[in-house]
Amino acid sequence: MTEAATVMVCWFVMAAADESAPGARYVTAHLAALRAAAAVVAARGEPKSRRRKPYSVWELLPRVEPALTEWAAFFAAGAGKRAAAEAGLPRAASAREADDLLRDAETFLSLAETALGVEVQSPLPLRPAG
Repeated sequence: MTEAATVMVCWFVMAAADESAPGARYVTAHLAALRAAAAVVAARGEPKSRRRKPYSVWELLPRVEPALTEWAAFFAAGAGKRAAAEAGLPRAASAREADDLLRDAETFLSLAETALGVEVQSPLPLRPAG
């Protein structure tokens, strides 16, 4: 994961924390994890396959970074809930589910950074302009 990718994913985690609606918080946290997984796959290189059908990043991640296999399954299982929240279904994700996923996304980001040897840093809080 490059430093730029790490900063971008950290930004999405912070954006998820700022969301007041549980559905939006769930979606943003899930997308942060998705971006972290995509950065790992991009850094490791997509494995060769005879299959012509596109793979999801959650299918590719265990093949390029086996230590993250359980995380890939966890986030893949939440894709349907994310889709329901993106569609605006009011009960797609509770506040607790959104908060739990946000913590999981933060943990996953840290593990992805560690797996790639990126120095883990907490992002600085953003100050409003003016």
